Formats: sequence, C-alpha cells, structure tokens
Amino acid sequence: MQNDGIAFSSDVETIQIPDGTPLLVPEGTEGWVIQVLGGNFTVRLDTGHLVRVNGLDAEAIGREIPEEARRPSNDPSAFDEELVWNQLRTCYDPEIPVNIVDLGLIYGCEVSDLPTGKRVMVEMTLTAPGCGMGQVLKDDIEFKLRTIPGVEEVEVELVFDPPWTPERMTEAAQLEIGYY
Repeated sequence: MQNDGIAFSSDVETIQIPDGTPLLVPEGTEGWVIQVLGGNFTVRLDTGHLVRVNGLDAEAIGREIPEEARRPSNDPSAFDEELVWNQLRTCYDPEIPVNIVDLGLIYGCEVSDLPTGKRVMVEMTLTAPGCGMGQVLKDDIEFKLRTIPGVEEVEVELVFDPPWTPERMTEAAQLEIGYY
C-alpha cells in the first residue's frame, strides 16, 4: 500500500506535515500514499507537500477505512485501562513510523472515575518543542480515547519538561528508526 499512486476523488480536508495546518486538497489532485499508520494515511502530493489524510476519508483516495480508524463497541462495561494504552499505540507522528508510546512521548496517563464513566488524563511531549504537529497529535489522541467505551472525558496536556530525547524510545523503536 505504500508508495501507491492515488488521485483524490473528492475535496478532502487534510493536515499539512510538518506544520500541522489544515489544507483542503481538491478533487483530482494526485499523489502517493507513503505511510499508513494508526488509521491515517501520509500522502505526498504531486506538488511535493506531505499531508495527513484522516482514515475516515480513505474512500476519497481509493482506500478502505483502516480498522484503527473505526469506533469500537459503545458498551461502557467493556472499559479496561489496557484499551487506553492500545488506543495510544494507534497514534503516530506522521513523519516517524513509530507509535507515540514506543517513541517515548507519553509521560503519564491517569484514569479516574466520574459519576457516569471515566476520565483519562494524558501528559505528553513532542520530539521538538516547535513541532507543528502538536495540536494534531493532541486531537488524534483525544478522538481515539473518546471512542473507548465508558470514557466520558479526555484531557491531553503538552509538557516540555523534561525535554524528550531519543533515549526515551523503546529499544524496538530505536531499532525501527535506526538510532543504534
């Protein structure tokens, strides 16, 4: 599926990489799918721009909606804290083929009870303080965590202390991106 040529069959609101600004890609624009991770597509447009296409817009680029982009069951009794970590592992920086948990961007995750469900608080950082994808990643995390049955509230806080370093990555992530 990577490096497959595509043409947009409809106008699609995308996110530019790396600055995180919205970009409406018009119908007929051509490009290449270069990465499919976490239910989203990274597409290099024929203009050279990189954009992230939400998995729910997959049909506009001739693809099926990835499983990670679909909502799980709405049964609140099915809540399990491991679901939180599993959902976090479906979130990717569009420029790095490693999920944000293994990348070491998650500094903390707390689940607390509300009268009608759960509240999930995530503390995370970015690989660089000036990364334009910070809000995009926050939005992605909030959306995905809200799909978990029983989750009522989600708060994601960006922190920069301590600063992220490559040593925060799991060994598997370091191997994946050739850090060693």
